[in-house]
Amino acid sequence: MRIAIVTETWPPEINGVALTVQSLAQGLAALGHSIEIVRPRQDDDDAAAIAGLDHLPMPGAALPRYPGLRFGLPAHRRLHRRWSQQRPDVLYIATEGPLGLTALGAARRLRIPVSTGFHTRFDDYARHYGLGFLTPIVYAYLRRFHNRADATLVPTVELATFLESNRFRNVRLLRRAVDTKLFHPQQRDEALRREWHLDGDDLAIIYIGRIAPEKNLDVAVTAFRAIQVQHPTARFVLVGDGPARKSLAAQHPDFVFAGVRRGADLARHYASGDLFLFPSVTETFGNVTLEALASGVPVVAYDYGAAREHMRATDVGACVSLHDRDAFVAAAVSLANDAPRRRRLRESARAAVDGLDPASVATSFAELLGDLAQRRAA
Repeated sequence: MRIAIVTETWPPEINGVALTVQSLAQGLAALGHSIEIVRPRQDDDDAAAIAGLDHLPMPGAALPRYPGLRFGLPAHRRLHRRWSQQRPDVLYIATEGPLGLTALGAARRLRIPVSTGFHTRFDDYARHYGLGFLTPIVYAYLRRFHNRADATLVPTVELATFLESNRFRNVRLLRRAVDTKLFHPQQRDEALRREWHLDGDDLAIIYIGRIAPEKNLDVAVTAFRAIQVQHPTARFVLVGDGPARKSLAAQHPDFVFAGVRRGADLARHYASGDLFLFPSVTETFGNVTLEALASGVPVVAYDYGAAREHMRATDVGACVSLHDRDAFVAAAVSLANDAPRRRRLRESARAAVDGLDPASVATSFAELLGDLAQRRAA
């Protein structure tokens, strides 16, 4: 099949959507499909142009309050002309911005089957940036956008049920993958831990992701300070960047801010932690949860998204009631105090993500897109 993928975020940008879409695209290409990536043009476009994929860079602009991220500008005419001449068999739209919206319009006019991905809860994000009054408008837009597609892909049964109960149509489940070869307990690096000023059994409490208001990091900070009361040598390591990093660093000069990490270096940071705190309540999934588990690191997270899907059935950390701040802190302190349990969890955490390899997820994705193409042809 010839598959066009439209996304307004793409590596070297670092976020869950960019990395998920890249993994899906490369998985489809490995299966022999022809892949066209429609994305905003980036400052370092050579780094973004991954071999084996046909890239179509489009005009874009910087995303306000999110340095390093861009969104695509409307491109209906260009896409209509392009796909009239080189028609894809099926289209996947990963983002709901201006580029995604105009791609959806062009595909509908040309009667190209379309699948969308529900990757980001923009309705929740509005509240965290002082725009809560826009939440109903944003949510209505998301529902209208996705209901114009032939299918909307989601990563969890929980999210599928929620969207269907709120009048989203044609919701389909596509599991998320994790690279269990890259993210592995063997990546643990004692030299890195010494750089964090940790010795022997000292605790490294770790967070990896965007350092931003919507990530609810004040809960992780509270949990770490409670751990520190009983473990004075513990260190809180934050990997990533974002609009809240500067203020958080000023308030907590003893924290380790490791910046953005990629590939094997990122895997090394995961595996060198002893406990992973993920307090976000605005995720559609939370890829970092799977990456931490694959790295053999116990996780404390709220009971939804990836945590609900992959932590409930096995003892791999703590999955606490949504928005229960006290329960999150208590669970983090309990795990920090129980070294024998944390050692046991390194093996069970790894087992929790077996079978989520990128190749199997790409095969499921290809089958779903092929089904849409066949239905439209019929």
